[in-house]
Parts: sequence; C-alpha cells; structure tokens
Amino acid sequence: MREERTFCRICTGHCGLLLAIDEDGAPVSVRGDREDPRSLGYICSKGVTSVQAHTDGSRLLHPLKRQPDGSFVQIDLDQALDEISARMEAIARKNGPDAIAGYRGTGGFFTTSGLGMLPALLDAFGSHKLYTTLTIDQSAKVVTAYRLGIWPPGKQSFQSADVAMMIGGNPMVSMAQLDTRNPVKRMAEAKARGLKLIVIDPRQTETAALADLFLQPLPGHDAAIVAALIHIVLEEGWHDAAFCADHVGDLDELQAAVASFAPDQVARAAQIVEADLRAAARMFARTGTRGIAVTGTGVDMGPHSNLAEHLVESLNVICGRFVREGELVENPGLVLNAGPKPAQVVNLPRPWESGPQSRIGDYGLVGGEMVTAMLADDILRPGPGRVRALINHGGNPALAVPDQRKMVEALRDLDLLISIEPVLSATARLSHYILPPKLQFERPDLPIYLFEPNIFPTPYTRYTPALVDPPAGSGVCDEWKVFWEIARRTGRSMAYMGTALAMDGSPEEDHLIALTLANAPVSLDEVKRHPLGYYHPNLQYALPPDPATAGRFATMPRDVAAEMKALVRDWQTPTGEDFPFHFINRRARHRMNSMGATLPDLIKAMPHNPVHMCPEDMARLEIISGDRVEIASAHGAVTGQAQADGTLRPSVVSMSHGFGGLPDEDMDDAGSPNLLISTDSDLQTINAMPRMTAIPVRVRRLDRLSTPIGKSEDQAA
Repeated sequence: MREERTFCRICTGHCGLLLAIDEDGAPVSVRGDREDPRSLGYICSKGVTSVQAHTDGSRLLHPLKRQPDGSFVQIDLDQALDEISARMEAIARKNGPDAIAGYRGTGGFFTTSGLGMLPALLDAFGSHKLYTTLTIDQSAKVVTAYRLGIWPPGKQSFQSADVAMMIGGNPMVSMAQLDTRNPVKRMAEAKARGLKLIVIDPRQTETAALADLFLQPLPGHDAAIVAALIHIVLEEGWHDAAFCADHVGDLDELQAAVASFAPDQVARAAQIVEADLRAAARMFARTGTRGIAVTGTGVDMGPHSNLAEHLVESLNVICGRFVREGELVENPGLVLNAGPKPAQVVNLPRPWESGPQSRIGDYGLVGGEMVTAMLADDILRPGPGRVRALINHGGNPALAVPDQRKMVEALRDLDLLISIEPVLSATARLSHYILPPKLQFERPDLPIYLFEPNIFPTPYTRYTPALVDPPAGSGVCDEWKVFWEIARRTGRSMAYMGTALAMDGSPEEDHLIALTLANAPVSLDEVKRHPLGYYHPNLQYALPPDPATAGRFATMPRDVAAEMKALVRDWQTPTGEDFPFHFINRRARHRMNSMGATLPDLIKAMPHNPVHMCPEDMARLEIISGDRVEIASAHGAVTGQAQADGTLRPSVVSMSHGFGGLPDEDMDDAGSPNLLISTDSDLQTINAMPRMTAIPVRVRRLDRLSTPIGKSEDQAA
C-alpha cells in the first residue's frame, strides 16, 4: 500500500488529497492532506467518496449504443467514434454547421485537457452553438461586467477585508464566493482578525449562522433591498465621493433611480426590520473600510437577477472597494494571465449586441456562449440552424436545465445525442451513444483555470499526474481525445488554446496541458517540480491609469434604468392567494449538482430530497415530517417528503437541485425542482435567465407516510 499526493476535482475547492493505492495499483481510500497549504487537511463528504466513484458498480466501463427499443448494447470505442463521426458529418452536410451543438456540464469543467476541446470541435465544424451550465447559474455576473465596466486590478479581497456582505449564497457549503480554501477555517480566521460579516438570505444558512448581522427577507426582494442600501449610503454621504468623482459617470442617475426605494417601504415589503437594513448599510459603508459585497445563486437565479447583480456591484463601486494604484494585486491570474493591471475602468463592448445571435428570441452570446435556457427550443423549433446533434460533455441537462419536461422532450427529439458520462444518468439514458470517460485519479490535471482570480486568493496552479490506471479490460475514453478523434475522422483541423493541433498523430495529454499554460509566466515542467502546488513568487501591483483609455463605471445605463422602472412597478406586489409560498433552491453537502447520485455512501447520507418547511407552516397545514407533499407552481409540480427546518422563515419552502430522474418516473422522494420552472416566461433580457428560485408556489399534503424521513422501517417499527 502506498499514498500519493493529488487534489480533488469535484468542485472549485480543489482540496489536497492523499490517495491510498494497493499493490495491484487500484485506488483504495482517500484522506485530506494536512500539509496542503490551501485546504489544510479538509475533505468533504463528496471528496471522501471519490474513490467509490472509481470502484462502484454503477460506473460505466464500456461505450454503449442505444437500440431502437431503448436498451443499450456494449460497443467498441473505435466503432462508436466511427459511427458518431459519420452521423455528425451527415447531419452537418444536410442541415448546416449550426445543427451541431455542444453542452458542457459540471464534469466537463474539471478536466484540463478536455475543457477547451468541445468549443474547439464546434469551431472545426463552423458552429457557434456552445451551451453550458454557466448561463443557467450566475451569468448575471457576466452581464454586469459588460454593462457596468471592469477594474483590471480587481476588487478588494476577502483576505484583506474588515467587512463582507454575502447575499443569497452559502460558501460554508458551496465552497464558493468568499474563500474556497477550507471555508469554515478561513472564515474563523477572518472573524478572529475582526471581520464583520453581513448575510442577507431567506434561510439561516450555515454561513448566516456566523454572521454579525443577519437579514432574513422574503425571497425575491434582493434587487429592492440593495437599491435601498444604495439609497441609504448615498443619502448619508457614506460613499467614496472622491472615487466616484474620478471613476463613475452617472452617479446622479443612480441616486435618482434608487430614490423610489425608501428603506421603510422596502423593509415592509421584504418583511425585515428597517433598523437592520440601515445597520447593514452602516456596517458595510461606514464602519467597514475594506471589503466587498458578493452574491450567490440565490440572487443570480431569482427575479430581476441581472438588475440585482448590477446593483450589488454598483454598491461596491460607490464605496470604492477596488485595488488602487500602487496596491498589491493579490491574484492577477496565472494560467490566463492578462498582463498589466492599470487602476482604471475599462468599458467593454457588449458581445450579445454584435456577435452571433440565437435564432430563438432576442439573445446573443454571453461569456462566449449561447444561452442555455433556449437550448430546448433550439432543438424543437423547426427552421434553418435547428440543432439536430448534441454532444453532452460531463453534464446532465435532463436534470440541470430548467423547464425539465421541455428539455427532456428536446433531448428525445435529437437525431444524435452523445454523452461523455461515467454513469447512466437521466441524460445518458436518452443518448444514442454513451462514452464513459476516465475519472479524476486516472488522468493528469491542473486546477480549473476559468475565473482563477475569483477562486484562488494568490497566483496558483498545481499539476497532478494520473495515479492509477482504469480498470483492466475497460473501454473508458480520454475526454479530450473524443473531440480530437471526431475532428480527425471527419477530415477537419482543430486548434487548442490558439495552437493548431497535429491531426496525423495523436497529441500527448501533457502537451495539451502545456498548451494550457502557454500564456502563463511558468512552464509545465516548473509546475511539476512543486508537488503541493506552484505559487507564483513575482508580485504584481496596480499601475497608474492611462488617461487616454480610462473609462467610467456605468451604474445606470439605459437598459438598467428600464429594469429599475420595471422593478418599481412590481417590487411591492405581494404573493397571490393561489401561490402563497415561495420556493427557494438550496445546495446539498452530499451532491455536486447531480454528481454523486449513484454512490452508496452519498445516497446513505442523503437518501431523499426533502421538502424543507418552516415548522410554523407545517403546524398550520397539519403536516408532519415524513408526509408526502406536493409543491406546485403556475408551471408544474414536484413531490417529496416534508421535513421541518427551523432555518426557514414562514411561507418559504426549499429543496435541493440535482435530484430526480426523468419526468413521470416514480421519484416521490427525490423530485426535480426544475419541473416548477418555465423557460417560456419570466426570463431576463440578454441572458434568458429563468426564475429558478423565489418561485411562487402552493403546498399541500398528499398523504401521511408511516416512515418519517430519515428513519428506516425497522426504526419506525
């Protein structure tokens, strides 16, 4: 038995691991690496089961081809690639290049050599139809950057903050937003040095439990609450007037727009205490001198999400919470190093106005991608450019994409659906071909490099080699090679990270990883010499602004002003009698989206997807924990077992995403909240973001179960 160092590739935490490997070279167990300077020995329940993902019987080990009756037969990988390539070529010739599309899910983001290959293949076909989970997650952040402007040195960091405001996020569970490295320990360290934490959330989350000030509003009032915070800050003169004078172009327009959001009225509508709202503004803008307001999916999936995100960043702007000239840029980026960082505003052209346009609705590119809420319609709606072939890379759109019934109908309508997936997920079951990939300990990798300044507090990367071989006799694939082989077999050339790949001989995987580092100030060979991670030693500081190119923050451009007027019209509208509750999504500790759904240890830890309810509401409706209840929106319904949850405020119910199966299957204990969501109405402009949380719903008891949730039949007897 030996132990090898590596890091986890389930989420952005990238915790350091020690993998135990037996004499036959098989993975046996894993534990946190206490010598890892980032995670300090931390490992979550998902990380603990990472070996189980390699060894469990639910793992697919050979390519599968679906038969006319819906069953699957095992097929050789080369034969599968031959057939897939021929069918894709035929579809492209018959229907044009935009009939070929790709969808990247969570699993596809964490393979270094594979991450850039799906867009590279689409480019080779001449298609712009790249869809990913990003545009149904927090794409409001991308929209805001283009509408507001960016500051190249970045915002002040959590590590140097004396105040932080967390709105609609739970980093103690999600490992995101504030500090991804062992977040509970890092938060404790921050609090010990004097950090004041403000949390605004309709649920008293694990993060809210650590807050110095906690506001628990009705869901869906984020934009109005932040507008009121800005109202208070400007009215009291707590903004950074000098910074605003130098770098904000429309402060008067912002102040006029938030004038309609009187703190007392907003507090009344959101059912919070006005004094707490004012205290939050004071703590953030007056008492605190460094630190930022950040959001999670609770804001970016809610109503008025683009506006809410824009207002949060405008709050940071008026308080001047940015790295100034001469200050250290704590993480300027490493893998995607963008060069010098002048302390000035850069105004960006809006890609959705000039780039490729969706044939469905008035939507363009967001973050270089098409908007995923329109994917189902892009498949179902007849006309030129209709998607007929979809490559699903590491995703589960049958569960992840809102409006589940429509999405599943669309996947069934495709002429060709290929899934690169390790298990028989809901999407894989609908696929014509399933290509199971190597798993994390069987491949070399770097940590995810997208958004690296937001994930790592310092310039950092790390190399891990493949530590074990795939199971003997298996036919699992290298993810990157699937895309390269399709390009080669259809006679196309392919470029990776801007470099043309040889198509007459297969590239080495480390060559692709080295190309990933082509613009980094460090080579792959140097990174390999640092088994606990490479931390770039050269410090970078914010440079003086260039008067010839410096812009100004646009806190209230015309489209944002129009969204403010729409918010004024409806922010005080109460929930109707037909739908007196609000449904909110939540993240579960034991899943990474739908990943982990087949692993026995994670199923044991969370066998159901409970309907979390406030005890007061349960008493009023005569519901007890274990009862089967239905949550219904204007669009659809989902069922589950009720569970009392004292962290919820009254009239709020909650379930986790990533659970369930195909619609109409018997999934009473693990329903999919995406059945509640429509992609035909209540969409944001620009990114077509659906309303995925703060959804008006009603709740009713269906029947009383004899076995309350969390108890076996033996325990109940």
